[in-house]
Amino acid sequence: MKLKHTALIGAAVAGLLATGYAAAQEQFIGLPSYRVGPFGANGASLYGGWIDYMAMINARDGGINGVKLTWEECETEYNNARGVECYERLKTKGATGNTVFQPLSTGITYSVLEKVAQDKIPMVTIGYGRTDAADGRVFPWVFPMISTYWTQASAIINYLGTREGGIDKLKGKKIGLLYHDSAYGKESHAILDKLAAKHGFTVEKIAVANPGNEQQAQWLQIRQMKPDYVILWGWGVMNPTALRTAAKTGYSREKIVGVWWSGSEEDTIPAGDAAKGYTAAGFNVAGTNYPVVQEIQKHVYAKNAGNMADKDRVGSVLYNRGVVHGIITVEAIRKAQEKYGKGKPVTGEQVRWGFENLDIDNARLTQLGAAGFMPDLKITCADHEGAGKVKFQQWDGTKWKVVTDWIQGDQSVVRPMIEESAAAYAKEKGITPRDCSKEN
Repeated sequence: MKLKHTALIGAAVAGLLATGYAAAQEQFIGLPSYRVGPFGANGASLYGGWIDYMAMINARDGGINGVKLTWEECETEYNNARGVECYERLKTKGATGNTVFQPLSTGITYSVLEKVAQDKIPMVTIGYGRTDAADGRVFPWVFPMISTYWTQASAIINYLGTREGGIDKLKGKKIGLLYHDSAYGKESHAILDKLAAKHGFTVEKIAVANPGNEQQAQWLQIRQMKPDYVILWGWGVMNPTALRTAAKTGYSREKIVGVWWSGSEEDTIPAGDAAKGYTAAGFNVAGTNYPVVQEIQKHVYAKNAGNMADKDRVGSVLYNRGVVHGIITVEAIRKAQEKYGKGKPVTGEQVRWGFENLDIDNARLTQLGAAGFMPDLKITCADHEGAGKVKFQQWDGTKWKVVTDWIQGDQSVVRPMIEESAAAYAKEKGITPRDCSKEN
């Protein structure tokens, strides 16, 4: 009886040790998602693509060098206060704490900006957030990667210049800015004012209150103003409402150019025929014809393990944007493991180093099955943006069609603005910028 009792205790201890070891070989990623509320459809696609990519890495590769990815969602409803609650709830979970915080909300980004530095958790804001955080000397824990709002605005102006036959042809033109009345929407103001002064066009700013499902007054104002173009800086229900209302007031959708948060199927399909001819920017493209999406279909959806209830949304703009988030997160963890040890989970501080040393060139994109799917990027100590490239797609009534190659923003304007704004923030907060010559 004693031997049997000892054996049972030994087996129980071994089981606990095995369970603990398995947990220790997991990399936890907290997901502050939003699947309900006025922006729920957008969040479902974004987080669906992101989760499916991580599930594919687990199913196909066994994780990252044997470390399985685990995650937990926390519903924010795209609300700043809930976003902070989710940050606090997720930050200590997992063997090494939360790996990275990616709120997919500019408002939440501002709300936790100082917290992430205190808690040593990198915050990645791909295509959103605080633009001057691209200066990594002042914001070592924040990564507004691929392209910032200011770079996007500059790329839109460059694109409009090509449509006019040259950037100089914008002189004397009138551009309307229909923007979401939030921190996100207001990120556009400073850069467009600067570009207007440089190129000689004027900008008329028109705010739309959240969530944006009533815009009759704004479009009547636009009709009276008669702008040559309108930049749609919207989100969620604001976008299809804008397209439908533009059609009712007789403003050509061919003259409307949306930002990347206004350029998805969630924006165009609900607008029906009113969306045809509309163009929008993007740092990723739509489609299932990319190997990375096909790998997800093979290893996840073929096994009925996909996150999207509506499989037709796989390959949509926002779904593929979620895949981009997955790619960058996984590559940063992989990079961190190269320095700090393969086959074991890494800390948020170590993953911060991984993000800051990311170099996803075209050769690596090809290996990932994402060539043409997203731009190449290289992050450094000083530059947390890394790419600054945008493509433009036009809605033909049923699908998005890419109409340009990657277009660069005007960094001769954007980067000095970033550094000036970051320096002002550093002075206000008493921050001594890093000396990047001493960083490895």
